[in-house]
Amino acid sequence: MPEQNQQPMEIKIADNFAGGEYANNMQAGFNKEEFILTFFNVVPPGGHVCGKIISSPGHVKRMAAVLANMVKQYEEKFGIIEAAESPKQEIGFKV
Repeated sequence: MPEQNQQPMEIKIADNFAGGEYANNMQAGFNKEEFILTFFNVVPPGGHVCGKIISSPGHVKRMAAVLANMVKQYEEKFGIIEAAESPKQEIGFKV
C-alpha cells in the first residue's frame, strides 16, 4: 500500500525517443548482477539493433511475470498464440 505522503513521480521521455521501435528478434544474456536484453529488427539481408535493456535479476523476474500475465489475457481475449520459429541462421555484428 503506498504511503500517504508519497509525491507523484514525473517520468520524462527524450524528444528523439517518443516513438516505438519494431523488434522481431531478441538476444538475452546474463551475469550475476544483471540481465542484458538486445532487441533487433531483422529484414534480410541485414538488420539493426533497435534497443538494449540492462536490468537487475529481480526486475527481470517481475517483467517476465507481467509479460506472462499479458500473454494469458491476450489469449483469453483473442485465442492461443502460436510461438514464432527460431531464426535459421545466427546473427552476427559488423563494426
